[in-house]
Amino acid sequence: QVQLVESGGGLVEAGGSLRLSCAASERTFSSYHMGWFRQAPGKEREFVAAISWSGSRNYANSVKRRFTISRDSAKNTVYLQMNSLKPEDTAVYYCTFDVSHPIFGLTTTTWDYWGQGTQVTVSS
Repeated sequence: QVQLVESGGGLVEAGGSLRLSCAASERTFSSYHMGWFRQAPGKEREFVAAISWSGSRNYANSVKRRFTISRDSAKNTVYLQMNSLKPEDTAVYYCTFDVSHPIFGLTTTTWDYWGQGTQVTVSS
């Protein structure tokens, strides 16, 4: 069973930056997409960003031009660089892999593996 382990969350002031990382425990797939979702208290888990096996990227409108997703396939690792953080970015951030679909989706149902989540808190 593939496990995803996130790191890099924490407490930061508004306007600050954080970099999240997520590594897979093993590499058993020839191609896969990587992504990040987040869930704030009392809200549904929502799409943040994703990068396809070929390098195509997609971002939620709320994080465009502030967040950057990247991947190191050799290390089975995906990163999320978060700049200009706002209090509304406060949430638990989850990394996820999709090994089943040619094109990644923007809903949780299309992703196959999930990390345990890492808390990001942005103070005002």
